[in-house]
Parts: sequence; structure tokens; C-alpha cells
Amino acid sequence: MNKHPEFLLNKINGPEDLKKLNVDQMNQLAEEIRTLILEKDAAEGGHLGPDLGIVEATIAYHYVFNAPKDKIVWDVSHQTYPHKMLTGRALAWLDPDHYEDVTPYTNPDESPYDYYAVGHTSTSIALATGMAKARDLMGGHENIMALIGDGSMTGGLAYEGLNNAAIEKHNLVIVINDNQMSIDENVGGLVTALKKLRDSNGETEENPFKAMGFDYRYVADGNNVEDMIKAFEGVKDVDHPIVLHINTLKGKGYQPAIDNEEAHHWVLPFDLKTDKTTAPMPEGPTASSVALDVVKKHIENNEKIMAINAAIPGVFGLDEIKNKYPDNYTDVGIAEQESVAFASGFAKEGAVPVLFENSTFLQRAFDQLSHDVAANDLPVVMLVAGGGISGTSKTHLGIFDQVMVSNLPNWIYLAPTTLNEEKAMLEWAIKQRKHPVAIKMPTKHVEVGPEVAADFDEIKYQVKVGKDIAVLALGDFYGLGEKVAAETGASLVNPVSANILDKAALDKLVEENKVIVTLEDNVLSGGFGEKVASYLGDRDVKVLNYGQKRVYTDQVPLEKIYEENRLTVDQIVEDIKRNL
Repeated sequence: MNKHPEFLLNKINGPEDLKKLNVDQMNQLAEEIRTLILEKDAAEGGHLGPDLGIVEATIAYHYVFNAPKDKIVWDVSHQTYPHKMLTGRALAWLDPDHYEDVTPYTNPDESPYDYYAVGHTSTSIALATGMAKARDLMGGHENIMALIGDGSMTGGLAYEGLNNAAIEKHNLVIVINDNQMSIDENVGGLVTALKKLRDSNGETEENPFKAMGFDYRYVADGNNVEDMIKAFEGVKDVDHPIVLHINTLKGKGYQPAIDNEEAHHWVLPFDLKTDKTTAPMPEGPTASSVALDVVKKHIENNEKIMAINAAIPGVFGLDEIKNKYPDNYTDVGIAEQESVAFASGFAKEGAVPVLFENSTFLQRAFDQLSHDVAANDLPVVMLVAGGGISGTSKTHLGIFDQVMVSNLPNWIYLAPTTLNEEKAMLEWAIKQRKHPVAIKMPTKHVEVGPEVAADFDEIKYQVKVGKDIAVLALGDFYGLGEKVAAETGASLVNPVSANILDKAALDKLVEENKVIVTLEDNVLSGGFGEKVASYLGDRDVKVLNYGQKRVYTDQVPLEKIYEENRLTVDQIVEDIKRNL
């Protein structure tokens, strides 16, 4: 049921309807959009601060330009809720029954006004340069725009894109949405450069964009519809590359999001009256708290250790280390490549880097994981959060970390089944100085478990003996393995590592069992199960591998993904019985 039938937004079916409005109506529309963002995010969570801050700029864009012929590439695209509302998808905010109709990021399958499925950062300018060059070659004249900001300028690809955009022969508009924030506070020299531009109303001679050859314009109030309309009219159809630098307020319209921008970048469901989350919070230790306790212990022991992350301290609760031990903490901004390369240099000097990475964002640093860490066999320690099968957007899947890291030489990828096992693995990884070690942090099967010896120099499988069947349940899927073993009387095995096989244990399991089952919370192709199956390929045993197929799922419920991949207990038991 439409919660706000009186809203002006109900009459906006596309940008052509927006173009009929006057400024007062557009300001009313901006307030309506903010109300709907707050209501939906309060109900089910989502990005909050970035979307509240970009409303007027979005309205002005669609008023001035002629989308979808004119094209805008939204960097990260977590700030496109207003854009979606103005391009025929407002019902997904007006009616709670339709909240799930749209994905949280731009999606070409959803609308002709979206050009890419984008959920990671710093890609917009590079994408736009390719689009502009294709337009030129094909004789087109449409406007090509990249909107970047909200921390995206700290990523290396942003600079690579700028470097090439500066020599574009014809139209290319780069909008820098400068809200002085990333997910956490912005870091690095870019902060200084943008501040000088803001403080001088864009007039400082120390202008890095002009130095690169760009035409440059500045808007002091990017949350003023009239000013943004004038600014966009001024850059529309320009026949050269231009930077439009706009100063906006992240979280505008909701004071708690202004007062605490980091906590309101992305939110769990919350109470609009109190700003308190309504989502159940975990009690007791978590994978993050266990990791932080270990790192803090080593810091307080005056060891040369550094916690490193790429702009997402809130994911790991790193603010405590950031505030209490600033000399032992580095945030490189939204720049995973830099974080891994930084860790490599830190380890080379004999210190201990502990990288805190998110599975889905880690893929941006693949070259550094391979070339800088693995090829140099440096003892980098890396904790990977958010790994596993999930019902999120296809831009944020955490099913590729094992395949990326496990198949590189020298890397050891450990997968704990309990918090105490995670603690022991981290202690060992910090102590050993031979190889890079990654640890997949538990997200689903979170038990404290018994104490574990911090010794993983050799991978030794932990086996609870059963009969005829052996279930190798890696990391988070150990809980699933327990249920399957209980149903079938199978041996239950904790394989400890995603990529180092205990071949002696496997040889023994083959002698004692008819069916070997592998369970992994990751994509199957190139994963743990295939390694086991390859090793046992010439043996007289049936090997069944379970994980996710090599497909992108997009906002698909987790239960449905499990069913489609035969990952329910009943389906696995049925397959085992059929193969006995």
C-alpha cells in the first residue's frame, strides 16, 4: 500500500515529468525523497548518508540532461536511491510491499537509465572515458558524465581514469561529489587538495585538476537545486573534458547522520525516533572482537604490529585501535590495492602487518595479493570478513575470496570452525614469519569452542569417526556438516585449510569410506572441494562437492540459493544415500 499518495513523487514517472516542475516543487520533491529514504532504511537497512546528501544534485541532473540518451555513471552507485525514484522506480520506496523490487545499486537489468552493475568504488571515470571514446568513434554527441565522490577518489583507478579523461577530445564531465567523507573520514593528500579548493571557493592556484589540463568549476552549495541546475546547464554539451566540483552535506535532512557520518553510511534497520537499531545484535564474543583482542595484546606487548584497513573500520570494530593505538593503525582509504601493497612493504621491513579486508572488496587487490605478496613470499597476515554465500547484490558477493587467495603460490588460507580456532590461527600467523597467511573469519557458524593449540606448521585434519561416509566441512559450513553427519552416521572432518590438503588424512579416509563429501561456503570452481576431488581422482571412492555454482546471484534469498545448489541437509543426505 502506498504510504504517501499525496506526494508529488507519485506524478514523476520519469525525467520528462520532472522537467515540468518549478524550483519550489523540486525542493518539495527533495524533502519527499529524503522522507522515503529514511522510512525504507529504517524498515530494512541500507545506505543512508550518501543518498541523503545527493538528492538535489540528482534532481538537477535529470532536470537539465536528457537521460537515458545522455549518460551518467554513478561511482559505487550506493548513492542512487534518488536517481532510481526519478526514473520510474519510486514505488520501491513509496510502498513497503514493493521494497524488494529494486536492487540497492545501479542495474541495467532493472532500467535503461542504469548503465552498469556497479557496487565497488573508483571505476566511474575509467568507464566514462571508454564510453566517450566509443561515442566519438561512432559519431555520437551525447553527454557522458561520471559522478564520483563519497570516498571514491581515494582509489587508484580514479587517478588512472582522470589521467586519460584529461586528454579526451570532446565532451566528458566529471562531477566530484565532495562531502568530506568516505565510509569513515577521508584520508591522504587528496583531503588537503580538496579543502584548499573549498576554502577558496574553487579559486586556489593549487588546483590539481587544472594542473592535469581540465577545465574546472566549483559549486559551493551542492544541496541547492537552483545552483546545481545552473552548474549543470553550464557544463552541458561542452566539447572538452571538465571537472565540476560540488560541495555537499552527507546525511542532509537527518541530524544523527550528520553528527555521526561513519555510523550512518550504511545502517541496519532502526527506530526513526531514537536512531537505535532494531536489528538483534550478537551477544558475547564475535569473530571481529576475537581478532581485535589478539591484535591489542600484541600492541600492548610493544611488538611492531600494525592493523591495516581500507576505509571500513566499522565492519571490524577497529575504531578502538584507531583511537587508542594510533601508531599501530593505518587506514589507506578506499584503496584495497594500496592496503595490500602497504602491508607488503611493512612486512618486508620485518614488522607484522595484520590486514582487515572484506571478501567482496578484496578482489580489487588481486594483483597485489599475487605479485607483491605471493611472488615475494612475504609474511603478511590477512583477516577476511564477509566471505560466504549470501543473498546480497551481485556486486557484493563474498564467494570468490577462497578462489582468489587459495590458488596463489605461498598463500596459506585457513578456515576456522570456532572462535577459539580463529584466535589460535591468528596467533600462529602473527608468530610465523615464513609465508603469507589469510584467515576466513566465521560469519555463520560462530561458536567459542574449546581451546586450540596455536600450531599450524602442518595442516592436520580433525576427524570425528563415523562409518562409510566422510563429510569434510570447511569453516562456516562445519555446522551444516554436523547436521549431515548426524543424519548419516558419517565421519565429520574439520579440514582447517581451504588450500593445503592433509594428504595422509585423505588417504586414510579413502580406505575407510565409500563416499567423501566436501562442503564449502564459497564458489565451487577452483575451490576446496575440487582440490580434494583432484587428489582423489584415481581412487575407488565417490566424491561429492557442495558449494555455489559459478554464477552471479542478485538479491536472491539465501534459502533459495541453498536449494538451487543442493545445500540443504535433506538434499545432501539424499545425494549421499543415492551414491552409497
